[in-house]
Amino acid sequence: MKINLLSNTGIFNQVHFPLKLSWTQTTELKNLPTLTTNMKAIIFAAGLGTRLRPLTNNKPKALVEINGTPLLEIALLHLKQHGFNDVIVNIHHFGEQILDFLESRNNFGMNLEISDERDLLLETGGGLKKAAWFLQNGPFLAFNADIITDMDIKAFYEKHVESGALASVAVRQRESSRYLQFDENLNLCGWTNIKTGEVKTSRQAENITNYAFSGIHMLSPEIFDFMPDEEKFSIIDVYLKAAKTHIIKAYPHDGDLWLDVGRPEALQKAKEMFKNF
Repeated sequence: MKINLLSNTGIFNQVHFPLKLSWTQTTELKNLPTLTTNMKAIIFAAGLGTRLRPLTNNKPKALVEINGTPLLEIALLHLKQHGFNDVIVNIHHFGEQILDFLESRNNFGMNLEISDERDLLLETGGGLKKAAWFLQNGPFLAFNADIITDMDIKAFYEKHVESGALASVAVRQRESSRYLQFDENLNLCGWTNIKTGEVKTSRQAENITNYAFSGIHMLSPEIFDFMPDEEKFSIIDVYLKAAKTHIIKAYPHDGDLWLDVGRPEALQKAKEMFKNF
């Protein structure tokens, strides 16, 4: 069965999304300009959500709710607010529920496509490779459905284009077991797992800084040239390979609100912190 969720509503000249958040106190999103340019994105919504069980025993992680609003809806409206109207969503776990949900919401007035991974979950790299037909025309955003943030992703897009990098990854200085490593120019040079001591080096550098990946990245279509032949693989390994000869940039955004809600304790924290979605 062919899955086609394209909307016939066209491009929105102006988007109003009154998202308000609370981080110990009520905070409003940054003022954004009216956007008319269509930019493309992929939302990773195929994850099994094993850390959120039993909530994901009968629904996909992307449809878990924060104060009554599914994570996928929060992500889509955030992208729409910043001018990303052409979006492909990958699905796997209870994928038919995501299809029904999007249909019930008329695709939120966006041009949506589906990348169907119900037969095989492909991880981030494989998921991008499968969706390459949709993402080939210019720089695009990749966004995890279980991330909530007020990040100005239009500014991120512009910074990526200006840098000329092959890819740019949103990062923060926060506690994590795994870190991407960058040199003094914020160019990727390696990766480390501080629990196991494993290190992967793309190239030698001095004054290395560790940053934790935020699950948000901008990529240029040339990244597909670095992908392996196999179907299932991590995009981080692709970045480490490409960084040997090309620029993969860090985009620190510690000033933004950000939360990974892929764990039960974080999900509860999000419900307390983020109000009136």
